[in-house]
Amino acid sequence: MITIAIAILFVLGIGLGLYAVVAPRRASEGLTLLDQVEKEPLQATTDWTHEAGHEFAGLSESARCDLVFAVAALRDDRAHHLLEFALRDPNEAVALAAAHALAGSGRAPTVERFLAQHPGDRAERIVSTLSLLIKPVEEEAVPATR
Repeated sequence: MITIAIAILFVLGIGLGLYAVVAPRRASEGLTLLDQVEKEPLQATTDWTHEAGHEFAGLSESARCDLVFAVAALRDDRAHHLLEFALRDPNEAVALAAAHALAGSGRAPTVERFLAQHPGDRAERIVSTLSLLIKPVEEEAVPATR
């Protein structure tokens, strides 16, 4: 009797797992918050931490970097929106961490749009640093031969 109940639960679990894999997903809206912002001078602010919660509002630069990396691990839409806001952080290291996290999760066009909308020395430094941190796909795919 218990064996039959366990077998039924096992089959139900497999069925739910398959449904979770093949279930239709809601299509994402193509526009992000950065798409709706016009090209303007960067107004750096640490207000992006308020969206993460009031306890994060007064964080130091290193703590905001830690928060960026923690949020990046979540890999959902809300986390990506928070990382987009972190691009505006007055500390360049925090903005670079957010750009690296977004680019590393397949959202490089978002970073490129943001940097194009806010050109300047800071954007150039972020681009040059990102080019060192993120290898092009071709380099990763081709093994080194000697």
